[in-house]
Amino acid sequence: MSHPFKKEQLIELKFFTEMCIKDPEVLNLPELSFMKDFVKHFGGTVPKSRKNEKKPEEFKASEPVVESEPETEDSDIELDMTGVIEPDTDAPQKMGDPTAVPTEEEISESKEKWPEAVSAYAEKDFEKAIQLYTEAIILNPQKALLFAKRGQVYLNLNKPNACIRDCNRALELNPDSPAAHRFRGRAYQLLGKWEEAASDLRFACQVDFDELAQEWLKEVTPNARKLEEHRRKKERKASEKKDRERQERLKKAQEACSKARDDNTRTPQTNSDGDFYQFLNDPDVLQSFQDPEVAEAFKDISSNPANMFKYQNNPKIMSLITKVASKFGGAGGMGGMGGFPGMMGGMPGFPGAGATPPKPSAPNDDVGLD
Repeated sequence: MSHPFKKEQLIELKFFTEMCIKDPEVLNLPELSFMKDFVKHFGGTVPKSRKNEKKPEEFKASEPVVESEPETEDSDIELDMTGVIEPDTDAPQKMGDPTAVPTEEEISESKEKWPEAVSAYAEKDFEKAIQLYTEAIILNPQKALLFAKRGQVYLNLNKPNACIRDCNRALELNPDSPAAHRFRGRAYQLLGKWEEAASDLRFACQVDFDELAQEWLKEVTPNARKLEEHRRKKERKASEKKDRERQERLKKAQEACSKARDDNTRTPQTNSDGDFYQFLNDPDVLQSFQDPEVAEAFKDISSNPANMFKYQNNPKIMSLITKVASKFGGAGGMGGMGGFPGMMGGMPGFPGAGATPPKPSAPNDDVGLD
């Protein structure tokens, strides 16, 4: 037995039934009453909606009302909302096939509908004008001005979103279309999108001056300037905050470096120790110690030179150790400096100038022999 349904309809029906199985309460919606009757007709039941049932705890004494948090800084801006309307929510209008290449016959037929649409618009028969422009667009979807003019008609029907869709398409075909910028700017104005409106209207007046567009631009400019100035202030504050955070990080790094130096040194008693303090003032070394990881590793190695081997695969830390070793290798391995001092002289591969390598002991071959 064949069925009268299209494949797309069956897919949608399958999706709907699966949704009902997962959430049967959806069948309690008024607009789905027909489906509810269908289920009952075949002896099925639909669970009662629990959305209106109150839970026991809801009957407890009302809790104190929590004041809503203050709105964003944008709410502090006083804007003139005169003329702003509710946005239209109609389904998108027909745009034709964007990939179609019209024939000469189609282009000619499209041109014939143009004056009819203009005449209907002049007579304020906007619905007929929309119909004629749409027919012209279907025939020739590559004509930018057709979309812009239909967008103008949508403006007169107080449908700014439909106008914006048409103007966006027109600007895809011709980015410099003054008509598309002009009508889209007006649509943004009706939606209270002041900066976008000002940008479009400025462009339209620069490319092709129009008194009406100039009047619209004068209306949106005060609000647009307030928003632009507000945005600049926010950006400036964000930049200043970022600079303060960077300065704070740098300050903490310097303090960590200073603390590491204080923890790992004592009052210098020899010329080599004095050189070490001077070495710490070396810009490259100071920059290295501003890295918390290096400062912590330096402190760790100072407390126990053997810990150096934990960092042998860390080129950043070993580079600093090598620099210190090369600087003080001839000064008793940086001896006489407490914690960190003497570290290099006592580590393999970093002998001090005054250190004498230990003699190898003879192998104890007779251990355990009589």
